[in-house]
Amino acid sequence: VQLVESGGGLVQTGDSLTLSCAASGRTFSDYAMGWFRQAPGKEREFVTVISRNGRTIYYSSAVKGRFTISRDNAKNTVYLQMNSLKPEDTAVYYCAAARNPFGDFVSTNTNVYGHWGQGTQVTVSS
Repeated sequence: VQLVESGGGLVQTGDSLTLSCAASGRTFSDYAMGWFRQAPGKEREFVTVISRNGRTIYYSSAVKGRFTISRDNAKNTVYLQMNSLKPEDTAVYYCAAARNPFGDFVSTNTNVYGHWGQGTQVTVSS
């Protein structure tokens, strides 16, 4: 599956932004979808994940309560709604896909995800 992120940009502290990740090439509903981010000089870190059927969702403690992941299997797209953005949210955001037969499967482990997008830059100014 090929993944293309969009929606990044430069915003101010407290603003909102919605990222999209469009998938193509395989059956989108076969994949759990995750969002990860990588800030300069830091390792890639887990942000959130949604299961194939959309019923199971995890968030990192850093974004819980501010970010919302959702998916539209009819549109082959996963979204990341980001509210109350902070300068520490500045990073390149990547979507990733993990194929798994279980509908409620989710993972925070980058090694589980076999497909990655190219990333989209989110910069939050103070």
